[in-house]
Amino acid sequence: MFTGIIEEVGTVTALRQKPQAMELTISCSFILDDVKRGDSISINGVCLTVATHDHKTFTADVIPETVRSSTMSELRAGSRVNLERAMPVNGRFGGHFISGHADGVGIIRSVKKEANAVTKTIELDSSLMKYMMKKGSIAVDGTSLTVFSVGTNTVTISLIPTTREDSLLGEKGTGQRVNIECDLLAKYTERIQQTDKPGMSRNWLAEQGF
Repeated sequence: MFTGIIEEVGTVTALRQKPQAMELTISCSFILDDVKRGDSISINGVCLTVATHDHKTFTADVIPETVRSSTMSELRAGSRVNLERAMPVNGRFGGHFISGHADGVGIIRSVKKEANAVTKTIELDSSLMKYMMKKGSIAVDGTSLTVFSVGTNTVTISLIPTTREDSLLGEKGTGQRVNIECDLLAKYTERIQQTDKPGMSRNWLAEQGF
């Protein structure tokens, strides 16, 4: 589980392509202080498992489903990536619940400067729009953000200076693709409604204020 508060920007130092899969080697410093084999690290919003590591780098495997549903296939040696370690049980919850399982890829359609903020409008697949609501949560390349407006097939987010300085999202411009994870609670609520079991029906949820 992650919170969407980027800890460090790392660099892909090696990339080994496999049939429909990949192996990444990423150079970083801060997050390696306590890393262990088997730890979970979010890379541009995608949860991957540490396979090997030393004091400068770690490697992780990317399975075919992750390649298909994210921007991982676009990485190259030299690519910079957002990094976040899994949240410790006693950690501060600075963002929102993020699983690191990308729901799809969005495309940045416009960028606008407004005072000390930069707003970006992102086009999403129509299947993801049902999870979007004004002032709701969204993870973009692993960064926890608030949805400020919702269009027919777009959402607009706003980046404060700290977010632009501490993550890569501020650098991305029109036409670039980003990993999207929808709000986890919205997806669970939808799944509960779909099961429509006695005692947990659509009507029951409505009566409870959901």
